[in-house]
Amino acid sequence: MSATSPEALHDLWFDGVTRGDFEAVAALYEPMAAFVTQPGQVAEGIDAIREALTGLFALRPRGTLEKLTVISAGDVALLVSRWSLSGTGADGQPVALSGQTADVVRRQGDGTWRFAIDNPWGDAVAGA
Repeated sequence: MSATSPEALHDLWFDGVTRGDFEAVAALYEPMAAFVTQPGQVAEGIDAIREALTGLFALRPRGTLEKLTVISAGDVALLVSRWSLSGTGADGQPVALSGQTADVVRRQGDGTWRFAIDNPWGDAVAGA
């Protein structure tokens, strides 16, 4: 599962999450990427991101994605999408999340794209 364009990353991410394919989703991140787990909290590096993704995958989420904007500048791009996810918490209660991304992605040496900064909370982080 490799993204051959910046906009393909969000589709691959949602597809992997929906299928429960943890390894495929983790492979979409650069080794030193940053992932905003919630406004004001950032997981840095693939090990911390993998740990954060474990919690997300435990929800067995399903979701929707609306791609809004892709702005490219050479080997870097900004992705803005609106998303929603729903799943079941460890206590058996429904969990619903939604937001608007502000993700920075980068073209790799092999031509594929990966997340450098995955910020699913968009400008909500600014208020943290």
